[in-house]
Amino acid sequence: MTEYLFTSEAVMEGHPDKICDFISDAIVDEYLLQDPMAHVGCEVMYKGDFMCISGEVKSFAHVDCDRIAREALFAIGYTSDWSQYNNETVRVEQLITEQSPEIVESEWAPSDDPGKKGATDQGIMFGYATAETAECVPLPILLAQNLCEYVDRARHDGVSWLRPDGKSAVTVKYVDGVPVGVVGVLMACQHSPEVSHATVEAWVREEVVPRVVGEWALPEIQIRVNMLGKFILGGPQIDTGMTGRKLVVDTYGGMGRIGGGALSGKDPSKLDRSGAYYSRWIAKKMIVAGLARRVELQVAFGFAQSAALSVWVNTFGSGEQGMVDQFARDFDFSPEGIYQSLDLARPIYRQTSKYGHFGKPGFPWEVA
Repeated sequence: MTEYLFTSEAVMEGHPDKICDFISDAIVDEYLLQDPMAHVGCEVMYKGDFMCISGEVKSFAHVDCDRIAREALFAIGYTSDWSQYNNETVRVEQLITEQSPEIVESEWAPSDDPGKKGATDQGIMFGYATAETAECVPLPILLAQNLCEYVDRARHDGVSWLRPDGKSAVTVKYVDGVPVGVVGVLMACQHSPEVSHATVEAWVREEVVPRVVGEWALPEIQIRVNMLGKFILGGPQIDTGMTGRKLVVDTYGGMGRIGGGALSGKDPSKLDRSGAYYSRWIAKKMIVAGLARRVELQVAFGFAQSAALSVWVNTFGSGEQGMVDQFARDFDFSPEGIYQSLDLARPIYRQTSKYGHFGKPGFPWEVA
């Protein structure tokens, strides 16, 4: 019998990096709403009262990035009633240029088959799925994301002393590769100055963890809250946010491998995003079909190629390799096939910037 502990972390919507992810994806959505064929690469850097929105775009759409950024800060909760760094005081600078014509040419004139779309970048993408939860994502990241979502919703629903920044971490005990329960929860919840540490800790212990972790909590569970004793200063006041810097949080919490490219801020022609979604979709289908209990799928692309350079499936010994390989061969791994199979040219991406891109209903790559 093999026992081990595995920990994953997640962040709340007001974490500076997540603010940037949300704004980047809101801008992508606005372009796609006006122009489904828009090509958008958008990154945000945010610190204090200064925000820089940069990127490359090919589209006829006209998008007011300044307005989107301010609306996002307001929706998240950075408002003038409590913070000097808010939707009204932020200074927004835009550095957005035209997409490179060489990249445009690589899509419409692929070197291996001029009749099909080519890849607009080179890179590797991974998809991962596991049978350990109904959502087919690892239990540690699922619970960590759910804890953050619970706290965010409580703040929006009226827990007035909560502030937008925060993190969670969940430690799960595994026996022979199967999760048996949670042995640790770590929560960092930003709060107003007048609230005591005891109040925050009691709320997390008595309401948040029981409602989210539930029966997964083992008798020996340790719950730690705001380990510095207080968490008043947070958000862009004390930290710098950047798009794409929470890639592990966005995916599988460190349990499954990831490619090198961020997901947020990119339209679906960017295979860093769509290739990761497609690989996840196929991996989840293998789990649902009962072909394995754990699947990781890698796909690789080269510039201006209309077909994948390679496709690799790993079941970690939990499935019959010949069957999963045959299953994968039934899917079209060309850039065009990925784009069309999941109908990705839609404004659906701002929802992905909170609580992970996988394991949540409503996304086409989660329909298995």
